[in-house]
Amino acid sequence: MSKTWIKNALIINEGRKYIGSVLINQDKIQAVYEGQCPQEAEESGDEIIDATGKWLIPGCIDDQVHFREPGLTHKANIGSESRAAVAGGVTTFMDMPNTKPQTTTIEALEWKFARAASTSVANYSFFFGGTNDNMAEIRKLDRHRVPGLKLFLGSSTGNMLVDNKDTLEKIFSESGMLIAIHAEKEDIIKRNIAHYTELYGEDLDISFHSKIRSAEACYASSSEAVNLAKRLGARLHILHLSTAQELTLLDNSLPLKDKQITGEVCVHHLWFTDEDYARFGNRIKWNPSIKTSADRAALREAVNNDKIDIVATDHAPHLLAEKQGSCLKAASGGPLIQHSLVAMLELAKEGIFTYEKVIDKMAHKPAELFHIDRRGYIRPDYYADLVLIDPEKAWTVSPENILSKCGWSPFEGYTFHHSINTTFVNGKIVYQEGKINEAIRGMEVKFN
Repeated sequence: MSKTWIKNALIINEGRKYIGSVLINQDKIQAVYEGQCPQEAEESGDEIIDATGKWLIPGCIDDQVHFREPGLTHKANIGSESRAAVAGGVTTFMDMPNTKPQTTTIEALEWKFARAASTSVANYSFFFGGTNDNMAEIRKLDRHRVPGLKLFLGSSTGNMLVDNKDTLEKIFSESGMLIAIHAEKEDIIKRNIAHYTELYGEDLDISFHSKIRSAEACYASSSEAVNLAKRLGARLHILHLSTAQELTLLDNSLPLKDKQITGEVCVHHLWFTDEDYARFGNRIKWNPSIKTSADRAALREAVNNDKIDIVATDHAPHLLAEKQGSCLKAASGGPLIQHSLVAMLELAKEGIFTYEKVIDKMAHKPAELFHIDRRGYIRPDYYADLVLIDPEKAWTVSPENILSKCGWSPFEGYTFHHSINTTFVNGKIVYQEGKINEAIRGMEVKFN
């Protein structure tokens, strides 16, 4: 079988930068050389890629995407969004359960695995959704096939609110799985809606979104879940943290492998603030909402000091037509996966993060947090999920180069200063200089 040498790249991996070369043998990394690649080793490769001037990193792992299939495929599907993923340097995704039908039965989960096997160019897995009445299905899950359970502890897209206290106690005490939560307190959100609509009417503009889905609503729900997890010994992962206050619930005194409570931040909460609503409008309407510049600063610091464990996207496409209207009517969510890595590299270029930290939070730590089998690092015998970055090639986001099916991005018109040159999935080139290799299919990832 063929072997491929990637030589003379600047390798960014495990907190280090060095010039080196990587030998790919079939779907895995066979060897990693630091410095000059030995001549006899180089001659063992069937294909040689001279990566001089480029960076080589492990492929990013996104633990929170909504690829909308089945049931919502007018705006996205596993095929289209996996192509956007690899164009953005993301080689593995974990899809969320709020589709139609919801992924709350074994049958619905198996359908998604089969669909991804036939259409996804990236590696894949799927969260299983917890509801008020599907504990019997949860008990049947193969823990090596799913990253965890997803619970909505505040209403969001898909109407999967889990609000039965007995059910929550049972899931937290009996599931034996990582529990990933969307944490916003429903009664606080309803109270805020009533307050602002009484004052200003129903036609509230986007500036009210962060007042309605407030920091108070986030912290109340997150803290409740943390207390429940600690009391019942559950493994809890808080998705899309958006407030400074929630960071008090997290601990950076322990290594990740010893943490019971972990946290994720999404790129949009690290990039935008509520001051940006005036410019971007509903295009930056997410749940949880974009908060203040002080919240953003705290989230950035928490990435740097390891209170926050991973950076993801909450990639959630909608058609622009669905993003119209008042803040009570416009859909929440937007496409991000194609631009998440370059956006984080842009923040690193500005000195907000180091490049090593970006790779740690987008590749290494997701692999470690979810115990993914042999991915997320550049190491011998690991799957060859790799990305070559051109650090000198600036490019501007436009509808013509957006691969998400919805056809827009909150980054439209922005010029990034790093570009994704080549993406390898399981040792095969799946994306190179703007072109997708349609013959490639990703693999179902396994969890140890």
